[in-house]
Amino acid sequence: MDKVGVWLIGARGSVATTATVGAAAIRSGVTSPQGCVTESPDFPGHLVPLADLVFGGHDVTEISLRKRAEQLSRAGVIPPDLPRLLASDLDAADAEIRPGHVPGDGGQAAAAARLIGDIAGFRARHRLARVVVVNVSSTEPPVGPRPEFERLADLEERLAAGDDVLPPSSLYAYAAFHAGCGYVEFTPSTGPTLPALAELAALRDVPYAGRDGKTGETLIKSALAPMFAGRALRVRSWSGLNLLGGGDGATLADPAARSSKQLSKDQVVAKVMGEPVEGQTHIDYVQDLGEWKTAWDHVTFEGFLGVRMALQFTWQGCDSALAAPLVLDLARLVARAHEKGRRGVLPELGYFFKNPLGTHEHALAGQYARLLAFAEELS
Repeated sequence: MDKVGVWLIGARGSVATTATVGAAAIRSGVTSPQGCVTESPDFPGHLVPLADLVFGGHDVTEISLRKRAEQLSRAGVIPPDLPRLLASDLDAADAEIRPGHVPGDGGQAAAAARLIGDIAGFRARHRLARVVVVNVSSTEPPVGPRPEFERLADLEERLAAGDDVLPPSSLYAYAAFHAGCGYVEFTPSTGPTLPALAELAALRDVPYAGRDGKTGETLIKSALAPMFAGRALRVRSWSGLNLLGGGDGATLADPAARSSKQLSKDQVVAKVMGEPVEGQTHIDYVQDLGEWKTAWDHVTFEGFLGVRMALQFTWQGCDSALAAPLVLDLARLVARAHEKGRRGVLPELGYFFKNPLGTHEHALAGQYARLLAFAEELS
């Protein structure tokens, strides 16, 4: 099969670096694709091999990818010998990283033209069949409705007039669609969710998926909540405390950015149970945790004869190691969907997201069954 480009927004961040290192390690035969759903023995589909993924992207930081990998190695995210063993692969990917857009640094119309050119140049240099753009950058605050978000013509009129109207994630989605690329919104940010951008994706015949990768606490919620519902046990409250370090935790220390993540995490239980459930998710930044996170959840439920019971669980994990293989999965699936002529939102990929676009299904087993059927269809 032809090679596929993976263009990462936030290409020198923890998740992107881990994904780039992981793909190179798999290609070199020094590790297995553990954690990649699409590499499971029973997973159907005719997807581009992991070895045929080519990496590039945008970032606003200047640290080299190799240095970032060394930092992650010291933090225990990446095995200590991999940055040295894979130095040439990391340097090749680093050479394909271009400066990202900084809000206020020139108009968005000019910025979009530059971003489109960067992606198109990457595709041409490597003679790629297609490119999938994946946003793994920092979470943005939610944005309110604006008239120009409703129609593509109105949005482009505002951009042509020199107005900066798009949140950064949506600017990257706009550039990706204009470049003829599929797009994955792995963060809770607005990204491709604006009606004007859905119109653009349809016009350019490109697929997209999102949003907010489901890697830890919410993954467990989407598995456990259907258990309660299936056994006719009424969940009365579900509260969670999330302690995060690293760049993601630092970003979510900002209340505006944190609200995007909380909206994404809090909806799962109520939607599965079919009624409001008391409690909410709290997110705290703990710098000392570094690249690791801990979630503690407390659930109260009611059974036969109104007997009250409780469940508690603790989840401790490395977010980058949990997210990176999903980035590889999604890039392969969106590339194949693009190849098969799919356009617009891909609700079948809701299995990977906390706030899946195009579907109201939140139960993990149902999402996985739909994913398998989709992969079979793509094959």
